[in-house]
Amino acid sequence: MSTFSGVSTALSSLIAQRQSLDVAAQNVANANTVGYTRQRATLVPVAGQSVPAMFATSPGVGQGTRTASVDRLGDVFLDAKVRSAGSSAAYLAARADAHTTLEKSIGEPAGTGLAGQLSDFWSGWADVANGSDQGAARAVLLERGTAVATRLATLYSDARTQWQQARSTTSALVDRVNTAAESLAGLNEQILAIENSGGTAHELADQRDLLVTELAGLVGATTRVRQNGQVDVLVGGNALVTGKDASRLAVAGAGSFAQATGGQAVSVVWADRPDQPAGLEGGRVAGLLSVLAPPDRGGLLTEAAAGYDALATTIADQVNALHRGAVTPGGAPGGDFFTVTAGQPPALGLTVALTSGAQIGAGTAGAGAYDGSVATRIAALGASADGPDARWRSAVADLGVRTSGAVSRATVAGTALAAAEQQQLAGASVDLDEETVSMLAFQRAYEGAARVLTAIDEMLDTLINRTGIVGR
Repeated sequence: MSTFSGVSTALSSLIAQRQSLDVAAQNVANANTVGYTRQRATLVPVAGQSVPAMFATSPGVGQGTRTASVDRLGDVFLDAKVRSAGSSAAYLAARADAHTTLEKSIGEPAGTGLAGQLSDFWSGWADVANGSDQGAARAVLLERGTAVATRLATLYSDARTQWQQARSTTSALVDRVNTAAESLAGLNEQILAIENSGGTAHELADQRDLLVTELAGLVGATTRVRQNGQVDVLVGGNALVTGKDASRLAVAGAGSFAQATGGQAVSVVWADRPDQPAGLEGGRVAGLLSVLAPPDRGGLLTEAAAGYDALATTIADQVNALHRGAVTPGGAPGGDFFTVTAGQPPALGLTVALTSGAQIGAGTAGAGAYDGSVATRIAALGASADGPDARWRSAVADLGVRTSGAVSRATVAGTALAAAEQQQLAGASVDLDEETVSMLAFQRAYEGAARVLTAIDEMLDTLINRTGIVGR
């Protein structure tokens, strides 16, 4: 080796330490950037010549150092764990939110809830039984019957509105999935081009990982890494993104609440293959699909609507069955107290059939004009074991238990997701203390290399300018 090789050795260290400082500076600059994965410059020694030259003055210990690579310090296993936990958490959170919203719309227990209005309705019948000759009691009873019908219609409308909102949200989320998939495919193409040209695209890889995590939370997406570094994204075992190409999803099936309650399901299909469901296994969209399902498939909202219809039918049937056997103060048959408008769900179409208090039948034929025996029997429906009140209490209690379970499961899944994210951040996020220590080390190494370069320069100056001039 030549004496001048020491200059090259010192220069290699200067370059390598400066590159390492640049990487540390990039880490510090992105300490608060969401999704950024810290990087590290890997330095390797440059080997010396295996056979020293004849007049070499160096023992051949090496020719300095170089930056072999700049690596992202992410963990693919922790990334996969976060995506899996995010998929489950998003699915359960969607269901928990739907349960909580439905429970709030019921408004029980409260004086304005259906239970309170049913209680007032039965009390109205008791008042008519005790004072069937009083027109005010009959007028109040009609109003209370109308209040019960109106409350049932409101409950049904709330469930329908919630279903429509969930359907619109599903469509919006699927559009977001398509946009994210196209962006991810574009990043795949850019990253491959940069890496093929010898560059690094770690920041683009960070953006790609964020999109993958988002897709996992939306549709339970999983990944498959190709040999060239591109990432394929799979949904239900089928490719959503393949290299630089992206497929699209679409929402199909029931477009209205009436279709859903009639048994038609909402589904997510492949846009170019409408007859093939995407087969979502997790994510928020899958959670919403489970909420939007028909009643025979466990759909929360359609089941609630079916329950409201059944309750409306029970109220009408039980009250009408007794009221038909009653007579009015004028001796006319009582007929139906409630009626259901044809072509409408019972909960929406339930109305009071009578137009005046004089049409209310409270007594038994032949028992006198002001007999209230039938009204007493109708009032007793409120305490019946199979009456409307008992059924409503059972439905409310069941929803409460299901909501509590859904919220509990969502909370546990959210905790698991938070733990997985903390593990991921522990390895991938920037530690400013660590970066400060690294920068000091690189700085000192740079200063040392510069001092070596200065020493070699002084040695060369002595050799070149002062050798052979002694005694002149």
